[in-house]
Amino acid sequence: MILAPGATIGILGGGQLGRMLAIAAAQLGYRTHIYAPEASGPATEVSAEWTRAGYDNQTALTRFAASVGVVTYEFENVPAEALELLEGLVPVRPGRRSLEVSRFRPSEKTLVRELGGRTAPFRAVESLAELRDAVADIGVPAILKTSSLGYDGKGQVRLGEGADLYAAWQEIGGVAATLEGFVRFETEFSVILCRGADGAVVHWDTPENRHRNGILDRSMVPAPSIVLDQAERAIALATKAAEALGHIGVLTCEFFATADGPVFNEMAPRVHNSGHWTIEGAVTSQFENHIRAICGLPLGSTARTGARVEMRNLIGEDANDWPGILADPAAKLHLYGKTVRAGRKMGHVTKILP
Repeated sequence: MILAPGATIGILGGGQLGRMLAIAAAQLGYRTHIYAPEASGPATEVSAEWTRAGYDNQTALTRFAASVGVVTYEFENVPAEALELLEGLVPVRPGRRSLEVSRFRPSEKTLVRELGGRTAPFRAVESLAELRDAVADIGVPAILKTSSLGYDGKGQVRLGEGADLYAAWQEIGGVAATLEGFVRFETEFSVILCRGADGAVVHWDTPENRHRNGILDRSMVPAPSIVLDQAERAIALATKAAEALGHIGVLTCEFFATADGPVFNEMAPRVHNSGHWTIEGAVTSQFENHIRAICGLPLGSTARTGARVEMRNLIGEDANDWPGILADPAAKLHLYGKTVRAGRKMGHVTKILP
């Protein structure tokens, strides 16, 4: 299926990723129709249409599907029932399998192990008793994470020697979780690739990622030598995952760079914060190539446009420094149109460096 420019692309979710997808789509001549439960969001200002309705509203979903030529999503937490309904009415790219596997930690880690990759030791736990058994098996230090819905450091608790497991279980809400053993690593990095409808795969340079308070702070290319030495293996594994899932569009896999090689952390079946640098830093951004892929178009070059590229997230009050940022002629500022709130991703700034 090739969706020609002039058609409408449906996007589930109206956050900043939807905003940047809509901008990329407009540059290629497409209209976008956002579907989200919220009354507004960062994508509102740049999309042609916006449907406000819940993901359980079958009438609204059916009407939405009839108005678009293809559907994609900007976040993982769309209910499976909504995707199932849409898939019966209109092409959904990436498909439901990518979403189902990537949003449940044990599933994505199991897939990666089946493909020959390494993960941290892990156990799925669904009760306090199972948590105690998992800690006895894996040991501490460890991290208890909700098996779904957690992001940016939310929905997780670090466990050390003598940790109060009852308190930890209550802190994550007593929901299905995954206990992960600690991994000793030098740094973190991500593989961002795009798989076309014809099976062709391209990938961008592998960025090193640095976090602050559980939230991505900076992504930088080229990455240090320890990452460059492990990137080929990580890219091969991520490509296997994309092929196994029949994925169409951007897929992001996050890794730890360890003394023994790359260790898979988690995946996202979508455009990703660590790939925002590609808007100015690559010939074709992750957002444009995602649109190309889901519409059945040829993929664009992912070559870097400068010797070095650095992307910095603007979190909370950081966004209020926009006058200082714009005073630097090399800075490319992206603000998402959100109300400033502590810990919230407000925007990002990218620099192409010599």
